[in-house]
Amino acid sequence: MQNFTLLIGRLGLALIFILSGVGKLMAYAATAKLLVAQGLPSGLLPLVIFVELGGGLAILCGLATRWAAVGLFFYSILTAVVFHGHFADHEQWINFMKNLAIAGGFLVLAVHGAGGLSLDAWRTRRKQKQKIFF
Repeated sequence: MQNFTLLIGRLGLALIFILSGVGKLMAYAATAKLLVAQGLPSGLLPLVIFVELGGGLAILCGLATRWAAVGLFFYSILTAVVFHGHFADHEQWINFMKNLAIAGGFLVLAVHGAGGLSLDAWRTRRKQKQKIFF
């Protein structure tokens, strides 16, 4: 049961980043303008897309989960501060808190790992089998 709930948790955490990364690819020029409007260089967009898509897919598949979770923890905090730090706007405050909650989920995942239904677990089992034969 624990492995299944970790898989569902990973899906929930990963989905928002995967969909956001795909959305940024589909609206590349508009997203680049949004970065510039926030005082950031549009050249950061490929890195942002890589973090969201790559990190989201890694979490979903349970591949290098602890590293991906730590990276997305910092990314979530950074985006909360840069894009949602305008607390006079109640919606921005809600988004800030949402990002903090997501960051907390990534910390839990970084500590506990992806669980048994993951590529990390599969790789561990595979290595253990190889040790038996060698």
